[in-house]
Amino acid sequence: MIMCDNKQTNQIDKFIDQFMFYLRVEKNSSRHTLLNYQRDIYQFVEFVSNQGGGERPFSYVTPLLLRSYLAHLKSQEYAKATIMRRIAALRSFFRFLCRENILSENPCDAVRTPKLEKKLPVFLDANEVSELMALPDDSPLGFRDKAVLELLYATGVRVNELAGITLPDIDVEGRTIIVSGKGAKERIVLMGKTAAAFLEKYLQRARPVLCTKTGEYGRQTKKQHSYLFVNNRGGPLTDRSIRRIVEKYVEEMALKKNVSPHTLRHTFATHLLDNGADLRTVQELLGHVNLSTTQLYTHITTERLKANYKKSHPRA
Repeated sequence: MIMCDNKQTNQIDKFIDQFMFYLRVEKNSSRHTLLNYQRDIYQFVEFVSNQGGGERPFSYVTPLLLRSYLAHLKSQEYAKATIMRRIAALRSFFRFLCRENILSENPCDAVRTPKLEKKLPVFLDANEVSELMALPDDSPLGFRDKAVLELLYATGVRVNELAGITLPDIDVEGRTIIVSGKGAKERIVLMGKTAAAFLEKYLQRARPVLCTKTGEYGRQTKKQHSYLFVNNRGGPLTDRSIRRIVEKYVEEMALKKNVSPHTLRHTFATHLLDNGADLRTVQELLGHVNLSTTQLYTHITTERLKANYKKSHPRA
């Protein structure tokens, strides 16, 4: 990918822009995915331009060139997960170019990528969940934080999904919530009686207070938006703020585990499987496209069974 003239550079940019449009419109990819893929492809362009390239953009890319790129990434001591993501971005990009008849075959198909060691997700046990939920106080912000923690654990939603929930999405009486997941795909999640009760308290006692701002001369104004969770100024609660809420209470617990909002999602799935839920149900509730992603949680329950067996059986 020699960047020797503006014409060639413009053609490269054109192909990448077309691919970004395809991801955004046809694949409904998230903004995070778009930014990562665009950056990964341009970093490959930069690498190849330093190696010397052919006369036509992307048409000269061979499996050998891709293996050289892999070796370069390894020499720079990039994490396996980063390397896999970059190759995945290129694989998807070249597949798109094949679809558009710009390339005749995908050079990534002949390249083996490193296998990523699957780490078992961190989760909380039932006692740790109870301790965490008991920490928020009875102030308006405490009611909000309690509802945030309860919903993360009760529904297994992702942080961005929680931040995106609006009032029309909620059916407190039916104990269901419509969330918008990856690729803007909607799904219905369930919440138990406990979470629904705390959500109702938040809606009645805390949200109206947080949405009301007292200005000059004691004049009160209300923030007008439909987002469920709000900050102390009445604006929508962001992903980052939700992470800070979880971090705040985890620090109070002084847990040695590395706990994040996603830990509550892992905990949700693990506790369901521990108590007899089938894998397909958990997959549906989590919004996983592939069952293999959900199957990771079965390894947790299996490992716990093995540990309990070895601990309890006289001849283990």
